[in-house]
Amino acid sequence: MSDVTVSVDTRGAVAQGATARDFFALLKPRVMSLVVFTGGIGLFLAPGALHPVLAFAAILCIAVGAGASGAINMWYDRDIDAIMTRTLNRPIPSGRVDPADALAFGIVLAVASVIVMGLAVGFAAALMLAVSIAFYVFVYTMWLKRRTPQNIVIGGAAGAFPPMIGWAAVTGDISLASVLLFAIIFMWTPPHFWALALFRCEDYTRAGVPMLPVTAGEPETKKQILLYALLLWPLTLAPVLIGTLGAVYAGVALVLGALFVAQAVAVARADLAATQYKAAKRLFGFSILYLFALFAVMPLDRWAGLPVPAWMMF
Repeated sequence: MSDVTVSVDTRGAVAQGATARDFFALLKPRVMSLVVFTGGIGLFLAPGALHPVLAFAAILCIAVGAGASGAINMWYDRDIDAIMTRTLNRPIPSGRVDPADALAFGIVLAVASVIVMGLAVGFAAALMLAVSIAFYVFVYTMWLKRRTPQNIVIGGAAGAFPPMIGWAAVTGDISLASVLLFAIIFMWTPPHFWALALFRCEDYTRAGVPMLPVTAGEPETKKQILLYALLLWPLTLAPVLIGTLGAVYAGVALVLGALFVAQAVAVARADLAATQYKAAKRLFGFSILYLFALFAVMPLDRWAGLPVPAWMMF
């Protein structure tokens, strides 16, 4: 994969000299890292046991499936990626990878990840992986993204599947606990991406992508960010109420939730453009740290095994 034949993409740019690094970039490795992490936490929390080799296979399939979704997304969005400052240096719009090669790469990885998951781990996990890939590609990328400001709200489900897939890899089914892990990521996604959209609003406007700041304006976007942050805070405590997690997680979730809401309030109160964009950038960066920290404390909570104090049970 170190070199490919020179070809011309649909925009007329020459794609040549593609390297393994270019194809790896198609997988959206930063997004993949979060997907792998949350999928691994779902696998760890699930009741029962999975052989380490099978557990590794499950995580690898989740990673490859997520990467495949990213590659197909980059193939489909190559026209708007070439317009947006944030994405114009991606492998396809920059001319380093031919669109057809990127599409074939993504399809092969998607099919392979589902087949291997099914053969090595089980039907339930493979089915959920297939649904997550299809949802991201067909529902979010091809249908919602360019048509509605609710693209992130609905499409965010695709990125929320990994904990459920990891859980199903162990148990072979879906439980309330895994659904709550899904719900936490689902509710986290809109304020995370709307914070990005606030300080990248010009990019989305040029590309014609109807993100909320473009269609509803910045004041409404800030209200929605704060609303979702407030709804997310108590939702993160739901795994404690059903007994899946305990006191360590509850304490961290309370503190992180308060910090998340405080960042959302700062965005809502910012008036001047420069101040607002700075606050939105802080919220965007913190939101990534927030989700990593929230899920990272889950296995620590299991190891600690501390009971939840009565006052935390409302």
